[in-house]
Amino acid sequence: MKNIAADVRFVGGLVLAHLLMYFTFQDKSIFWYIFSASLLLLISYSIIMEEVEDKASFGTFITYGTLSGFLLYGLFWMGYSLFDMLSLPLVKQVEQLYGRFSPSFIWHYIVLILIIVPGEEVFWRGFVQKRLMKHTTVKVSIILSSLLYTSVHFYSGYWMLAFAALIAGLFWGWLYAWKRSIPLVIVSHLIFDLLLFVLLPFN
Repeated sequence: MKNIAADVRFVGGLVLAHLLMYFTFQDKSIFWYIFSASLLLLISYSIIMEEVEDKASFGTFITYGTLSGFLLYGLFWMGYSLFDMLSLPLVKQVEQLYGRFSPSFIWHYIVLILIIVPGEEVFWRGFVQKRLMKHTTVKVSIILSSLLYTSVHFYSGYWMLAFAALIAGLFWGWLYAWKRSIPLVIVSHLIFDLLLFVLLPFN
C-alpha cells in the first residue's frame, strides 16, 4: 500500500478526478457540458499514463458485456422494486436523480455513449484499478477502486447516487479483474445505462 501511495501518476489522477467531478456537480444547467469535458480529460490522462488492456476476443466482450449489463440492470430493478414496495423515501430520491442528471437532448445521449461511459471505465477500471492491482491483491483492488469511484459521486449531494456507484463499481471491478478487458466493461456499462436511461427507466 505504501507503494501505491507513492505512485505520483496514481495520486495525480485521483486528485484530478476529484477536482473535475467537484465542478461537474456544481451547476445543473451546465452539468452535461462539464461532465463531458471532464471525462475527455480523464480518458486522455489514463491513456497517456496506462496502457488500455483487452484480453478478450470481440465475441467474448460483446457477449459477456451485454449479458452482464442486463444482469446489473436486473439487480438495480429488483432493489428499486423492493424500495417501492416498502414505500421507502429512497424512491423519491431516485426520481430526483432522474430529474437532475438524466440525458434530455440527443447530444446528451451521443456523449454518454461516445465519451462518458468509455471515459469512466478507462479511468476507474483501466487506470485506477489496474494500478492498484500492481500493488495489492485482486480482491483489495476491486474494493478500493470501487470506493474511490464512489467517493467522487458524493459531490452530487445524493448519497443514493454514491451507493449506486458503489454497487456498480464492485460489479464492473470484478468483471474487469475476471476478464481483463476494458471493451467488455464498457459494453456492460453502456447496456446498463441505455436500459436505465432510455429503454426501461425506473420513473
